[in-house]
Amino acid sequence: MKRTMQRLLRIAAGFSAVAWIAGAAPNSMSGGAVFVMTNDATTNEIISYARASDGQLVTGGTFQTGGRGSGGTTDPLQSQASLTLSQDHTLLFAANAGSGTVSVFRVRGASLKLLDQAPSGGSEPLSIAQNGSLVYVLNGAAAGSVVGFLWDNRQLRQIPNSTAFLSATSAGGSSIAISPNAKWLVVTERLTNSIDTFPIQRDGTLGPVVVNKSTSQGVFSASFAPNGALIVSETGPPSALSSYSILSNGTLSAITQSVPTLGMANCWNAITTNGQWGYASNAGSSTIAGFTIGQTGALTPIDGTVVGVNPPGSGNLDIAVSSDGKFLYSLNSAAGTIGSFAIQQDGSLVLVNEVGGLPQAAGFNGIAAL
Repeated sequence: MKRTMQRLLRIAAGFSAVAWIAGAAPNSMSGGAVFVMTNDATTNEIISYARASDGQLVTGGTFQTGGRGSGGTTDPLQSQASLTLSQDHTLLFAANAGSGTVSVFRVRGASLKLLDQAPSGGSEPLSIAQNGSLVYVLNGAAAGSVVGFLWDNRQLRQIPNSTAFLSATSAGGSSIAISPNAKWLVVTERLTNSIDTFPIQRDGTLGPVVVNKSTSQGVFSASFAPNGALIVSETGPPSALSSYSILSNGTLSAITQSVPTLGMANCWNAITTNGQWGYASNAGSSTIAGFTIGQTGALTPIDGTVVGVNPPGSGNLDIAVSSDGKFLYSLNSAAGTIGSFAIQQDGSLVLVNEVGGLPQAAGFNGIAAL
């Protein structure tokens, strides 16, 4: 009997050790999930992670998009939102830059089912935005274009005459976003340092572009807060975050201009679902800056500004906030990890853990959190 008990204890200890290594033992799963895109030039894939109640991640599975990425090393797409969750968190859109297509998945927790793959209407799709049945894709190759689609619960259908072009032949489009009221489409242009606004017509086509030249350096990505304020990341120097309102004629009116992020290479930003906090990813210094977003869209740095720190050399690219607003995740492309942070009541971040196992500097782009 004694030997049997000892053997059972050894087996139990072994299972506990395995579970602890996997990161799943201490906490039950919350139903949340995180997705990252490999952007592999041969077979583009989505890697999923189930989220535990304390924010830790456990590998869920790998799902092929049916298309090809661009390959490369660190940040080859130079874009935000190449991987995008729908507003109701039931769909995941993935840009296949190498094959010129967009894939649509059904989301059930950390599990994905490929529903459709459609041509992007251009070359090298980089960024995707969705609002209701409207989906817009930013294509980066050649002159750069924006193409509109309708999602009908079965497939993406390109909207006739919905293609619009950026302001220059090599504009360097890097992000696309739809305003909460679905009246405006915004595109950032890295190489011209401009922010384009397109009015969205009732049929989904786009009106004439209004090109807003930025007075700050290094325009990269833009996201909308729920109150309609446009939050723009600027690589600088110095790296900064700005907020704007869109006037009725499509021009931008600055609310807060170029608040320093106290880091280097701020290219990506993320906003909590309640619109209270905005975060900027300083890829060059492995840090994350935090800001309060006021009712008018004004940005106020959280005490210390830098609210989260990844290990040196992480190369944290795109960042995403979980749908419940409790956690922030950063795609640390250079290190091959995902950083998990808990969002505190004051907006600061506490590092929960890092999940490794991804290849380092392998061209990963895009992260989305459920």
